[in-house]
Amino acid sequence: MGFLGDIGSFIMTPLYYVVSVVLVGWHELFGALFGEESGASWALSIVGLTLVIRAALIPLFVKQIKSSRNMQLLQPKVKELQKKYGHDRERLTQETMALYKDTGTNPFSSCLPLIVQMPIFLALFRLLDQAAKKGKGHGILSDDRAQLLANAKLFGGEISSTFLNADVTVVKVIAIVLVIAMTATTFLTQRQLMSKNMPDDALTGPYAQQQKLLLYILPLVFAVGGIAFPIGVLLYWTTSNLWTMGQQFYVIRNNPAPNTEAFRAKQKRDAAKGKVDAAAGTVTATVVEEERRPATRQQPKKQSRQQRRGSQSGQSGPKNPSPKSGSTDQGDTK
Repeated sequence: MGFLGDIGSFIMTPLYYVVSVVLVGWHELFGALFGEESGASWALSIVGLTLVIRAALIPLFVKQIKSSRNMQLLQPKVKELQKKYGHDRERLTQETMALYKDTGTNPFSSCLPLIVQMPIFLALFRLLDQAAKKGKGHGILSDDRAQLLANAKLFGGEISSTFLNADVTVVKVIAIVLVIAMTATTFLTQRQLMSKNMPDDALTGPYAQQQKLLLYILPLVFAVGGIAFPIGVLLYWTTSNLWTMGQQFYVIRNNPAPNTEAFRAKQKRDAAKGKVDAAAGTVTATVVEEERRPATRQQPKKQSRQQRRGSQSGQSGPKNPSPKSGSTDQGDTK
């Protein structure tokens, strides 16, 4: 038991330092705004811790999405192998693993972010649990600060309380709400992946069965175990699930797997956007062409011969009589 304890301490001690550094760093910020003993400062610090951890896990999430897509696209080939080597389980396993290796696909990578998060989740759980029961700190979280965390109140209840040990009804209500939120977000995240980003032929077979199993088993596990989690841990996990939902929605919407509902929806959006862009380009080209076109000269109106003579006479005006004709007239008068 001592040997196993030493191994556990060897694994958990670095995680305690990582979690406590981020948690204390956020608490320095929010504690200056809301007070060091405020439950709001500790709750926001846990949310900040969650965001930092999830941001650090983005490369793993991208790898998970790519591997999950490869698994979906490989399902027709896996079915062919099952038909060909279904009578020989050992040969089927060898051929399937060779297919995964050739395509660089890891069938377990879909669980990788969850597996990586579990030690961090456990470290946070132990951090809050030890602070609540013994006022003991870990990492750079001192005993005094751990006592502040244990006694910090959120909506009238201590942030380190669980549904099982809470004496205040409000705390039980908060815990139940967070357990339901954690369970619902876990289910919706997995459901979103299966309904939007899995082709029809991938909804059958062993991989689909694995996904369906995770769809119902994981929320059930969190629902049962959630009543023993401190409120701070429930807050961490619910925030993490919300991050996953938003991140997954963005990836599925903008980079869906081929032959899926999300892929067809993206094609429709791109087609509609292309029509709008084409229409806008046509209007722009027309406007530019009109601006470049030289102004047309206005043609004179057609006039009759009489109108032209009248206008010419009006423009020239009355003619002055010549002196010669004037002298002749005078002579005639005489």
